[in-house]
Amino acid sequence: MAYKTPEWTKSSNIYEVNIRQFSPEGNINGLRKQLKRLKDTGIDILWLMPIFPIGEKNRKGTYGSAYSVKDYKAVNPDFGTAEDFRKLIKEIHDLKMHVVLDWVANHTAWDNDWIKINPERYYRDEHGNVLAPNDDWTDVAHLNYNNPDTVNAMIDALSYWVKEFDIDGYRCDMAGLVPTWFWVKARQEVDKIKPCFWLAEWEDPTIHDAFDMTYSWELHNLMKKIVRKEKNVYDFDHYRNYELWKFQPENYRMIFTSNHDESAWNGTEYDRFGDAAKTLAVLSYVMPGMPMIYCGQESAYNKSIPLFEKQNIEWGDYPLADFYTKLNALKLKNKALWNGTFGGSYSKIMTTDNCNIYAFARQKDDNKVVVLFNLNPDRVEFIAESEMLAGSYTNYFEGTTEKFTSREKFGLRPWEYRIYVKK
Repeated sequence: MAYKTPEWTKSSNIYEVNIRQFSPEGNINGLRKQLKRLKDTGIDILWLMPIFPIGEKNRKGTYGSAYSVKDYKAVNPDFGTAEDFRKLIKEIHDLKMHVVLDWVANHTAWDNDWIKINPERYYRDEHGNVLAPNDDWTDVAHLNYNNPDTVNAMIDALSYWVKEFDIDGYRCDMAGLVPTWFWVKARQEVDKIKPCFWLAEWEDPTIHDAFDMTYSWELHNLMKKIVRKEKNVYDFDHYRNYELWKFQPENYRMIFTSNHDESAWNGTEYDRFGDAAKTLAVLSYVMPGMPMIYCGQESAYNKSIPLFEKQNIEWGDYPLADFYTKLNALKLKNKALWNGTFGGSYSKIMTTDNCNIYAFARQKDDNKVVVLFNLNPDRVEFIAESEMLAGSYTNYFEGTTEKFTSREKFGLRPWEYRIYVKK
């Protein structure tokens, strides 16, 4: 790995902001009004979905996809002005938070000026017609990185937002569809301006040649299968072995129970996980990796959020704000749960019901966390056994003190979770 992950990410969580849906205004200033609330919830990194003008030619839906970029160096006028965005970044930084910008490198809108002025930047057929990436993505045109001019133009655009607006990094859409060598070169150039944090929407470990963090899609899909009883807790052990084999200890993995794609196409976390939604949210915070919250989850918002239309998130009284605030505080303060090599070891705790009970410990220096999950719709009685279990702990959510030997009997209600923090 030729880069160094910014140390400020070591205890971070990440929060995805869909600006169009985030507020009634559906713009940057609507987000600015809620920054203090997000800070109070313990949010560290704000990932902003694309802020660029959206193409009108071949547009999908009423408003179009934010991932159909008409101009890489402009702010969508529906969202506000460049000055509005500059104020947003300053206010985020003043609150000691960070911001990463969603970037779309594989394709542009059909009415992006590049198509008219620089058609050689795109894949074209034998007649010179610019091509779409595939038969489904009809609203976008496919960029060709075999052309050095495409490479230089894209790096110039990536550099612009760091240089002019002081953003802290990028979340790169469908990053594996663009050659990894491009991302390596882009990172080298952009990081000369400012060391940034880079998140790839991809799971192939080779893309970590350029990126700090990748998506844990496989884990997310495994969660779905466990809830549907297609898999069981043994498969979490297989997943952990896969992670250890495929990825380096310093590679961050992003863990989530929802995101803009899942919400738009597969429903909310409650549609996918039902009564297990909160349980799996807790799991996303204690497994090795960085937890991600999609906007609306702190309000238990239970409606799919569309990508091509406007739909205000109904915030209500933020019923899960305290829940996420407590998880964010634990992530921040307990080194055992930090990210990558900053964080602690992972040790499986054996139980007498390894099909339904997922138990493990994480430890870094004097920081230790023991977690128990019942991933089953029925109550389970079981015995847990491990030297890592022995000690005196605080039940993190209950505030009670408990002392364990290396062998203890437990009972957990359906989908119940417990976090024990070493006293």
